[in-house]
Amino acid sequence: MNRKLMLKTTLATGLVAAFALTGTAYAQDKGSVGVSMPTKSSARWISDGDSMVKVLKDKGYKADLQYADDDIPNQLAQIENMVTKGVKVLVIAAIDGTTLSNALQKAADKGVKVIAYDRLIKGSKNVDYYATFDNFQVGVLQAGSLVKALNLAGGKGPFNIELFGGSPDDNNAFFFYDGAMSVLKPYIDSGKLVVRSKQMGMDKVGTLRWDGAVAQARMDNLLSAYYGNARVDAVLSPYDGLSIGILSSLKGVGYGTPKQPYPFVSGQDAEVASVKSMLRGEQYSTVFKDTRELAKVTGGMIDAMLSGKKVEINDTKTYNNGVKVVPSYLLKPVSVDVSNWKPILIDSGYYKESQIK
Repeated sequence: MNRKLMLKTTLATGLVAAFALTGTAYAQDKGSVGVSMPTKSSARWISDGDSMVKVLKDKGYKADLQYADDDIPNQLAQIENMVTKGVKVLVIAAIDGTTLSNALQKAADKGVKVIAYDRLIKGSKNVDYYATFDNFQVGVLQAGSLVKALNLAGGKGPFNIELFGGSPDDNNAFFFYDGAMSVLKPYIDSGKLVVRSKQMGMDKVGTLRWDGAVAQARMDNLLSAYYGNARVDAVLSPYDGLSIGILSSLKGVGYGTPKQPYPFVSGQDAEVASVKSMLRGEQYSTVFKDTRELAKVTGGMIDAMLSGKKVEINDTKTYNNGVKVVPSYLLKPVSVDVSNWKPILIDSGYYKESQIK
């Protein structure tokens, strides 16, 4: 073989090897997953985003994580951009679960699968699965903590209570409220609990965008209009960020002293500020939802969908989005107060004790 022929053969062999290596590299890369989160203003969503990125990386996917700053057009633009860039799956925690139908149709047209993450996406047939917690049970736990604190089951009462709901554009808010009322309404009907403002129902107690400042302003109004010489004994709050605002309002009119202790205030998400508040004797309870577990379940759904395997679900009845019942996996929430915060939040590795104390 002459030198020219040898050189051509060597080059050809090298190119074949290079293509083979390149092909191997692509085979190991499972592709990109778009993760759309609503906001960074809540520590909870930052934790969700971090957990999803870690799970996806461990499974061999690239994660395109975007936060929408609670701006609906921004989230829509981010989702459409993810589809354009060629993600295989969208994981979406919607700001407003009713606004995504067109964007999801575009995704479906390109074969992109969609998982609604913690918040149900409404009005679209293009939602493949829903990964969340048992949201009705969240409300049950919140109300149950207030019943326990007031010893209503032991016959105590009557007590004054005010009710707060979450954002009316978040489907979960209705489940939280309904779960709580399934516990509280019998006590309200019997007179053991009194809603002095008479404000009940999500149309009256909802808090748009889960905004703590909005909750604080409403609590200010309730206190001035209905609690001149009367005491608030309990407040149903569905989220820690609202609880902090509610407690600020109460503090402003003299609650939080030995003569006028805070009412029992519930919460959700076990955010650091609220855990600290509980340890100071302010907020009474919260509900912990382990976002690490939710990310694991979502990652498992992605793997199963893309490999043609059966997706693990445990609920096929609860979550009707107006077009279809979305097959779901529901995780269990846990009630947390000063009696059990350490084993649940610290010993599990969710927080370091130095973050709390």
